[in-house]
Amino acid sequence: MGQENDGGLEPGAQADIFRAVNLIDSPSQLPAVAAALDGPGRIAIDLEAAGFHRYSDQVCLIQVSTEAETFVLDPLALDLSGVLRGALEDPKVEVLMHGGDYDLRLLDRDLGIRPVRLFDTQVAAALTGEPAIGLSALLEKYVGVKLAKKYQRADWAARPLTEGMLAYAAADTAHLHTLADLMAEKLEEAGRMAWAQEEFERMTRIRWVAETEETDPVTRVKGARDLESRGLERLRVCLAWRDEIGRARDKALFRVVGDGPLLEVAAGSPRSVSDLMNVKGFPGGLARSDGEALLARLNEADQVPIGEIAPYPRPPRNGPGRATPEEEERIQRLKAVRNARAEALDLPRGTVLPNSILEALGRAHPRTIEEVAAIDGIRRWQVETLGQALLDSLN
Repeated sequence: MGQENDGGLEPGAQADIFRAVNLIDSPSQLPAVAAALDGPGRIAIDLEAAGFHRYSDQVCLIQVSTEAETFVLDPLALDLSGVLRGALEDPKVEVLMHGGDYDLRLLDRDLGIRPVRLFDTQVAAALTGEPAIGLSALLEKYVGVKLAKKYQRADWAARPLTEGMLAYAAADTAHLHTLADLMAEKLEEAGRMAWAQEEFERMTRIRWVAETEETDPVTRVKGARDLESRGLERLRVCLAWRDEIGRARDKALFRVVGDGPLLEVAAGSPRSVSDLMNVKGFPGGLARSDGEALLARLNEADQVPIGEIAPYPRPPRNGPGRATPEEEERIQRLKAVRNARAEALDLPRGTVLPNSILEALGRAHPRTIEEVAAIDGIRRWQVETLGQALLDSLN
């Protein structure tokens, strides 16, 4: 592999990565990967998906690093579940990730793999009070490695992969062992390793959950709630039209056409392809190729009787709704306790205890520490750290 300096790391650091990276895109290479992963007590992993460019967020690359070498695996060319499952689901192997929440969902969905022992460097950094917890910031601060940004939004489904793309991908895991060691030291020094272990254990239970209930797509469009009934129906037609094009072309929806132009089409009355092309942000090529189909659908939407048009969805009546004055007063007292403890711990308030849990506590009004611990989503370390203070403020 050559050493063109077009991504991955800043100049001066990339050559070492190139010597250590192995692109795996042939079945004949899998035995070597299996052998390398059979034995190490820690394996770093990261995934690259194509959701920024493609309709589907299919996994397009999987990077794995041992202490000695890094492999960039091509899941578009190979079935990788067999070679990865044994290592990633081995309780004796610690799986290193950085911000692995969504990657764990993708591993579950696309490969049926569920790691059982995790260490997430982003979670660790947050619990130690790091002001910037992104991988790039942490590697530059603690490892002296500066990651380039050229391929942050690369199309990982494109083939062939350039050397720069491979180096960029490999850098996401090549230094995680070192970073994990440093974050573990900080956790131990702060006496917060047990906090992190609880968070890691919860992450092992993350699963992909498919949408089972059809959601009205208009709720995902900012400004849609301000449309009158006819405009809502027209917007639903626009969104369905865009979805079909995105799916057929395997193209991210915002790359087909943005929400803003579709909202303007729904609120207006374009009657021709020329009218569509005059809408700010509406691609001229799309108007010419598929505009007539959209106009025909909009015309059908205009024929639907007003009484048959579904209104903008409202929150369910059995939802939490607005807090009562008494509940709100309790929530404010709880926030004061949380804020003071966050300042004492030198941690962000949301890390110490998110507002959603404070609101649940304010509504439930627990009387005992056991009732505090029973609140959905609260951690043991949070109960131990400020549970009694929360109770005192309530009672």
